[in-house]
Amino acid sequence: MTEIVQIVEQHIIKETDPRFEVIDKAAFASNNLYNYANYIVRQEFINNDKYLNYAAIYYLVKDSDAYKALPRKVSQSVLKQLDQSWCAFFAAIREWNQQPEKFLGRPCLPRYKDKQKGRNLLVYNNQAISKKAIAKGLIKPSGLDITVETEQQNVDQVRIVPRNGHYVVEVVYSVEIEPNPQFG
Repeated sequence: MTEIVQIVEQHIIKETDPRFEVIDKAAFASNNLYNYANYIVRQEFINNDKYLNYAAIYYLVKDSDAYKALPRKVSQSVLKQLDQSWCAFFAAIREWNQQPEKFLGRPCLPRYKDKQKGRNLLVYNNQAISKKAIAKGLIKPSGLDITVETEQQNVDQVRIVPRNGHYVVEVVYSVEIEPNPQFG
């Protein structure tokens, strides 16, 4: 019986790379959308003790410039990241209420990212990646005028991760493996 696993191929994009500036603009737009949506969620939570989940915040921001600055699939992934941050906050609060000694203090609301220096993760699912480019051995994320070479044909997702002074382009793909009978 075969098993499907995901593997990540990584490419480093340094500041000297001509693709850096294009990626940096998109990561900054992602940062702005995250902060904009987080502001709306925080205000609703602080003022009305109500949480706006992914679906609710999507309908509030889908026509905004911050949302439209990125391809739709990427903007949706930013909103999903924010939703995960809030869900993690609520889980931490529940745990803190049960066992506060496990914490140094009360968990804080999800924070804003830095306005000027902040950059946010970009996630391109397989619908936001050019199929024609993949057939030629290239990754071409939607809305970005860049390509990254790859040997993979079955790409599930491309993540562009901001790091200190560079970006890591992660090409996530699936492969089938035979389980080793020695390890059960």
